[in-house]
Amino acid sequence: MTRALFATAALVVVIAGMKTAGGLLGPILLALILVITLSPIRSALARYVPGWLATTVLIIVLYGILAAGVASLVAAGIQLASLAPRYSDRVSDIVNDVQAWLQDLGVEANDAEQLVTRIDPSTLANIAQTAAGVVLNLLTNIVFLVTLLLFMAVETGGYPSRMARADLFRPSLTRALRQFVSGTRRYLVVSTVFGLIVAVFDGIALWILGIPLATLWAVIAFVTNYIPNIGFVIGLAPPAVLGLLEGGVGLMIAVIVVYSVINFVLQSIIQPKIVGDSVNLSVTVTFLSLIFWTFILGGVGAVLAVPLTLLARALLVDASPGTRWADIFIAGSGSLRGEATWRAGQEPTGRRRWMIGRRRPQNPWQK
Repeated sequence: MTRALFATAALVVVIAGMKTAGGLLGPILLALILVITLSPIRSALARYVPGWLATTVLIIVLYGILAAGVASLVAAGIQLASLAPRYSDRVSDIVNDVQAWLQDLGVEANDAEQLVTRIDPSTLANIAQTAAGVVLNLLTNIVFLVTLLLFMAVETGGYPSRMARADLFRPSLTRALRQFVSGTRRYLVVSTVFGLIVAVFDGIALWILGIPLATLWAVIAFVTNYIPNIGFVIGLAPPAVLGLLEGGVGLMIAVIVVYSVINFVLQSIIQPKIVGDSVNLSVTVTFLSLIFWTFILGGVGAVLAVPLTLLARALLVDASPGTRWADIFIAGSGSLRGEATWRAGQEPTGRRRWMIGRRRPQNPWQK
């Protein structure tokens, strides 16, 4: 009991420290995931060109992705700033209509006024200022992120030999880290492919419906595809509001229906079946990881929730034989069904059964 209390207290201290240092941890973890995901580019090129040239190409790709993200943020801010004055009168009309509708339902005038102040233009302006502050905070970390990506990319060439040496002392840890790397790459590749598909379909649908800035909302749909469970809702909100301002309730409902059909089929039916076996995380754990990492790191934690959970599982569960049993409660149902099938098909008999029974069976998804 005392040991459990000490472990819980230590965990609380660690979480509090991570929360306090979230502004520093965010860029570090983002750089780590980017380098891990794209390091195969250097490995493939190093077979045909000198190592320094392969590293240079990797750095250029990393900086290109970072520059594209910053340019998208700046372009989105400029476009939204130019679009906001166009709907100021429309927002005021909607506020008045909602207030009148509430009064018709029997709500007192003062109560109705308090309810609709949440969508008052001044309130929307405050939200825009808050979003601008978040973007500014991200931009202030760009210099640190750029430098960190440079150092990590330069050292990628030495990681295989370091892992080989570490494997001599801690084979379970290196095996867990390799599983984390491969799982993270598979998850990000699948999420990227599905994000592109969703972005194309959403952009075309919004263009047909006549929603302004359809390309921008398609880019946002692509980015929010990396956010598990609720990314679809986040990407839906801006074009739905614009649909309400542009064409009324009917257009807003049309946007919601189109988004729901496209994103539900791709993100809730097809994508989880493809990525589920490679990630081995249950739906509940994925959702809880989204809440936890968003609380710790903010927006960066929401985007990297699944890779960071895979890293935590590798270090805290898979790296130690004493805690590997926890994988039973973390893994998805598909992985558990696969384990049951594997065990049923590999049930030994006779002397082989006696010999295997003396050692602990390993998880079927571990190499």
